[in-house]
Amino acid sequence: MTDEELWGQVRAGVSEAFGLLFERHAQAVFAYCLRRTGTWAVAEDLVSVVFMETWRKRTSVTVEESLLPWLYTVALGVTRNHQRARKRYKTALDKVPPQPADDVARRVDAEARTRTVIAELEKLPAGEREVLEMSAWSDLSQAQIARVLGIPVGTVKSRLARAQRTVRGALLEEAL
Repeated sequence: MTDEELWGQVRAGVSEAFGLLFERHAQAVFAYCLRRTGTWAVAEDLVSVVFMETWRKRTSVTVEESLLPWLYTVALGVTRNHQRARKRYKTALDKVPPQPADDVARRVDAEARTRTVIAELEKLPAGEREVLEMSAWSDLSQAQIARVLGIPVGTVKSRLARAQRTVRGALLEEAL
């Protein structure tokens, strides 16, 4: 049977005909929704909405040849509504101030990371630690650091490279 013939039966109240149309076109509608949303579960939910809306409008929709163009039209509207709703939800969440517990947890985590970094810096030889601290915290160029410490620029570069390598390696081990 053609879509047009099945649709005539759907309009007459034959639910089995609607089931056949669903089986025939659900995969195409799913693929369309998946491409528009990028999420498998959301696409599955939207397919249900598309077919519920199609059933709801069955008495006012005329099908010529294929139901698929109508289904794509409904799917376009449904995916647009979904995207607008997600945007409104995100905007609303962005307006909610952070909860005190979240702030406390972030501070505790930041403090623990800071203690770890300081402990690693204290293990460095004094010359390497000074160069690394000046480079990271004072926005000085290597030439300026060399002038401040009274050492050649090449020494600054080598100390900085060794210090970065040591601290980076220790922090990676700590993370694992």
